[in-house]
Amino acid sequence: MTIDIEISGPARYSPSRSWAWGKTVGVSKQKAAENREAIIAAADGLFRERGVDAVGLVELMGAAGLTRGGFYNHFASKDALVDAVVAKAMADGFSDLDEAVTASEDRGSDPLTERIDWFLSPGHRADIEHGCPNTGFVGDARRLDPASRARYTKGLAANLDRFTEIVQAPGLDEGERRARAIALFSEMAGALLLSRAVADADPALADEILAGARTDLQSRVRAA
Repeated sequence: MTIDIEISGPARYSPSRSWAWGKTVGVSKQKAAENREAIIAAADGLFRERGVDAVGLVELMGAAGLTRGGFYNHFASKDALVDAVVAKAMADGFSDLDEAVTASEDRGSDPLTERIDWFLSPGHRADIEHGCPNTGFVGDARRLDPASRARYTKGLAANLDRFTEIVQAPGLDEGERRARAIALFSEMAGALLLSRAVADADPALADEILAGARTDLQSRVRAA
């Protein structure tokens, strides 16, 4: 970033020194942007893993490699941070879904069956920090401030719209197809959350939940 400096009277700095000062300020702004992104990334993982209310600013800033005092240089409040985190997570989640659907279609595969297999996999169950944000933030969603709650709702709605597009349901009108898509996704989300809830205490049961839901969903998709 280049900064123009207006100087009245004789120049106080040589051209090289003025250029260096402008470059330093530019790097500082870039570093500030990088720090902000680091805070959002750290908060995203911690919020999904532990819940928004369970994460304090000291822990959060430490996870981002920064000190607590620098938080308010980037966000006016924790609610403002939560809003930024949810907005980015839901946008990224939609982008991931859209890219996965497009890749499946390009391969000539059924995007719905592939999505079910991925969603109800042990790998996705374990990847709480980077998995589907619709399930990652579902426990906190109703307790968020209105702005963040609206972000989550908008992201979920967009996800369901895209999911509806890949549900093949001959003979059903648009409303019926959407209802089927919502039912399928709700079963996927519920099974994933139940499996995560017992994964540490009873790994066999956790796997059984995933496998049972995956088999049921795939059979319903094939029968449609």
